[in-house]
Amino acid sequence: MEDQQKLQQILAQLEVYKSQSELYQTQIDAVQTSLAEIKILESTLDDISGKDTVETLVPLGAGSFINAEIKNENKVIMSLGSGVAVSKTFEEAKETAAQQKQELENTLDKLFADLQQITNIVAQLSPQAEQLMQKLQAQGMM
Repeated sequence: MEDQQKLQQILAQLEVYKSQSELYQTQIDAVQTSLAEIKILESTLDDISGKDTVETLVPLGAGSFINAEIKNENKVIMSLGSGVAVSKTFEEAKETAAQQKQELENTLDKLFADLQQITNIVAQLSPQAEQLMQKLQAQGMM
């Protein structure tokens, strides 16, 4: 009976770690999406920096766009979150984007490290669970 309880305990732990792993993967996906947006921002700022005017497509909604010309006033409106936005110069916007990118990369590194720890724990527990199952099956208890 002791082996059966131990097996149930390990299986419960594995289920918890599986849930944590899925949560970490969701967070990793969200951070990677944000990181991709920052990289697009950096690329766009580089492309339009120093130009007097830039032609672009402006979304109207429902998959419709209109051609427009952006007159470069050397200002970028950047969201701070919670509906708050500030006006920044191109250089300030680039610095902000670089800082955000670094923060996201650090967060991503930590998430990957935490996910690896969970993976390592699962790799240790899984063989234990398999051995206990085999043992209990051999004893006819499963």
